[in-house]
Amino acid sequence: MAPAPVDHEARRGDVSQAVWRVLAAKGFGGLTLRAVAAEMDVSTGLLMHYFPTKRALVVHALELLEKSSADRPRRARPQEGLAALRVVLLDTLPIGRDNTARNRIWVSSWDLALADEGLCADQGERYVRMRAALRPHLEAARTLGEIPATADVDHLAATAVAFVHGLVVQALFDPQRFPADTQAAVVDTFIEGLRSEP
Repeated sequence: MAPAPVDHEARRGDVSQAVWRVLAAKGFGGLTLRAVAAEMDVSTGLLMHYFPTKRALVVHALELLEKSSADRPRRARPQEGLAALRVVLLDTLPIGRDNTARNRIWVSSWDLALADEGLCADQGERYVRMRAALRPHLEAARTLGEIPATADVDHLAATAVAFVHGLVVQALFDPQRFPADTQAAVVDTFIEGLRSEP
């Protein structure tokens, strides 16, 4: 009797779920072909049919992480301008279990990205997209008179990304000092500071 055909798409889905579980437990530092194979209770050889190298596995993991970030629940955005920018920044922070886990995984990926030219370029592009996503809120804030008419929205978008990722890192490393309400208060202080930005 011939062996049952393998549903490669379903198996790839199983692999993706195992990759995500390893990332959530160990971060990118613990993401290896062996760890994922153990999580699935399969041989490393079988896993290598889908990911022949560790780099291929890492690229797939980053794709999963980006999709998870894009699909995450978000707060309602009832207004444009600074109110909308505030919500975007809050949605980025490690507030709540899922966002905390997602941020831990992202931060753990930076070391790998810095050591790999292609992954580094990909991360640079993610920052380009982040800044571009913030720009319309800042343009609206300028139109609404919430920030000065002379404000450089490109500069402010870069500042906002730098601010929020700095807060992410501090909150991950010192969660006792940066609980959810403190993170929100720091965001509010940042938003208020934009009102007088030249």
